[in-house]
Amino acid sequence: MTTGKLVCILFAVASSHFLIVTSLRLLSGDHYCDRTHLPSTESLRSDQFTVLINGYSESRIRILQTVTGVYASSPSVAAVVVLWGNPNTPSETLVELSHNLSISSPGDAPISVIRQPSSSLNARFLPRPWISTRAVLICDDDIEVDSKSIQFAFNIWKSRSNNPEQLVGLFARSHELDLTSRSWIYTVHPDRYSILLTKFMFMKTEYLYHYSCAGGESMAEARSIVDEMRNCEDILMNFVAANKTGVGPVLVGAKSVRDWGDARNDGGRRRQRRELTVAGEVSVGLSSRKKGHRKNRGDCIKEFHRVLGKMPLRYSYGKMVDSIGEQGLCEKNGKLVFCDQQLSN
Repeated sequence: MTTGKLVCILFAVASSHFLIVTSLRLLSGDHYCDRTHLPSTESLRSDQFTVLINGYSESRIRILQTVTGVYASSPSVAAVVVLWGNPNTPSETLVELSHNLSISSPGDAPISVIRQPSSSLNARFLPRPWISTRAVLICDDDIEVDSKSIQFAFNIWKSRSNNPEQLVGLFARSHELDLTSRSWIYTVHPDRYSILLTKFMFMKTEYLYHYSCAGGESMAEARSIVDEMRNCEDILMNFVAANKTGVGPVLVGAKSVRDWGDARNDGGRRRQRRELTVAGEVSVGLSSRKKGHRKNRGDCIKEFHRVLGKMPLRYSYGKMVDSIGEQGLCEKNGKLVFCDQQLSN
């Protein structure tokens, strides 16, 4: 090998490493709320969406490789970005993660890892100058959704009139006024919902700016409540969206979802794909949580109502389903099976 070729190879390797490290840099110096640094709404493309995955635990890195691969394989995905919020994770670990996700991706959409400027949960909603799409999918690092259901949810988001404003997602909860205590509570209803979780939620990219930069002192105080509680950023985003739309969110059904973070998982041996329903997954999911969790979430609703001066949350009913792909689960001989198998021998 000649000296010239060796120099070129070393330069290429160094450049590649530099690009990866640069993508992991701290972004604290960026002016997130400066409109001049953000693309205009008119320039954002509507035929694709950007996936923003909230990452924190190094124990879920293996799951991330699967989850990001599913998103990157979709022709409707412009980019997949893991927003890493754990300040204690070594940069070397994130460099390796970024490299592995990129080289192992089965799709064409680029995958990158960006270290968040802080561990605040509010950081997942910072407006980003590199987002080129009108919609973003906010999701967690432990939720695996089949590709057809991802596309179905995106199609529903696009179909919400000529200017889609409503949140669209898979996991629903509700607020309610407790008449005994005369205070807001966080709960679930079998027939209505008013809150979508950021486990999997489509929304307008513009809402990132409204959450992080608009609303003056009231929203600043609401964001400080999120930091104090270390919770409820999803509820606050629902407040933001409902305040803009005056209507509730849209729940969609999925053919299959694997929630790797669900407390009902048994060491990986009994992780099962299950159907999402308002009366099914939601009620079981809440019952698996400690009561303190629900109380804290109710306190967030109460505090957001107080500091913002209004209750914008509105109820929605039912859910949008893919009539061909979706099946319910029914009981047969003491086991849960797809309902269309119930009558088979």
